[in-house]
Amino acid sequence: MLCSVYKSGKKEGMYLYISKKDDFSSVPETLMQMFGTPKFVMVMKMEGRKLATVDIEKVKQSLQDDGFFLQLPPPPVNLLEEYKANKQNRS
Repeated sequence: MLCSVYKSGKKEGMYLYISKKDDFSSVPETLMQMFGTPKFVMVMKMEGRKLATVDIEKVKQSLQDDGFFLQLPPPPVNLLEEYKANKQNRS
């Protein structure tokens, strides 16, 4: 299975996977508006592949069921909470 990967023109770390290059027909219009202008990254073979931040099986299933997969950026790290937890652990 091949898919095409695009990065968002509006949101850092947001990626859109679609089954066919430049065919956004299965992606809802509201999502495309939020995503912004898609910037092509690559065509990727899904078999035997691992992804850093998402489960490849979820991507494959979403591509089959919905025709696309949206990868969201990880939530920002709350440095204050991290500092408090580290400080408390040292006490």
